[in-house]
Amino acid sequence: MRMSEFVIREAISANLTAAQKEGVVREMVENLRLAGYFKGNESDDVVKAILKRELLSSTGIGDGVAIPHAKHASVDRLVGAVAIAPGGIPFDSVDGGSVHVLVMLISPLERPSDHLRALEGVSRCLKDKAFVKSLRETTSPQQIWDLICNHDRGTPAV
Repeated sequence: MRMSEFVIREAISANLTAAQKEGVVREMVENLRLAGYFKGNESDDVVKAILKRELLSSTGIGDGVAIPHAKHASVDRLVGAVAIAPGGIPFDSVDGGSVHVLVMLISPLERPSDHLRALEGVSRCLKDKAFVKSLRETTSPQQIWDLICNHDRGTPAV
């Protein structure tokens, strides 16, 4: 599954302001809410679902990358957000390092296969060190979107 199929362009952030895991999750969910994907009262519930998932094991997969995710009844299709934390944030990553690139996934409860396919696709993309390096060097949501689209088309990051 390609990232451009579920990442919401309007929910991309090139410069997260939060400095801790919970704040980052809230900021990314808020970006999705502002893009029209959640009602106000659903946002808190989505944040709780993602943080509950984080308690099982951190989605900080190492090399400066995290993929916070959850299944939730508030969405009727898979939605995602991308955010860059230029200074890095603590995220309890498996390698103990700070996280700079985050891809959030929220999928409907009744579509677990979409959720797994998206996680697999995101993981594969984020194993591409040149792609992650390019994401970290971006300064605008448009640059991030362009990188995602180019990566989906097989155009290598520079």
